[in-house]
Amino acid sequence: MKKNDFGDILNKWENGISQKNAMYNLLQNNKIYDKDANTAEIQLRGENRRRLLNSKPDAILDIHGLSEAGAWISLDQFFSDAKNNSYEKLRIIHGKGNRSQGEPVLLYTVRKYIEKCPFAGESGYEKAANGGTGATWVFLK
Repeated sequence: MKKNDFGDILNKWENGISQKNAMYNLLQNNKIYDKDANTAEIQLRGENRRRLLNSKPDAILDIHGLSEAGAWISLDQFFSDAKNNSYEKLRIIHGKGNRSQGEPVLLYTVRKYIEKCPFAGESGYEKAANGGTGATWVFLK
């Protein structure tokens, strides 16, 4: 099967075939390949993500009542232990910050830590039943 490229489209254009028809024919008659795309790997990552989203966390850390510095130390130890134990999913309970004046301090600390941690991956808020915006889940890389 011949792979088409932009040069083929230009040749068809110059020979009187409209750009729209040339592109339509190209897409209908040939598969366009992305040499960098590995569809099996992409599919596996999607399946793994769905599995992790629906699974319970491997470990939970509650940092309610800690100072920003205390929370940072606890997070550092928690993530280090999780990585050493090959955990995949963590839950951090930080509270919603209802008693914080201004921005929720512990939520901000958790977000900042996740951004800096080299083995913290995707993260998000838990479902309402698990704490909602008062708890964060994290996948480890």
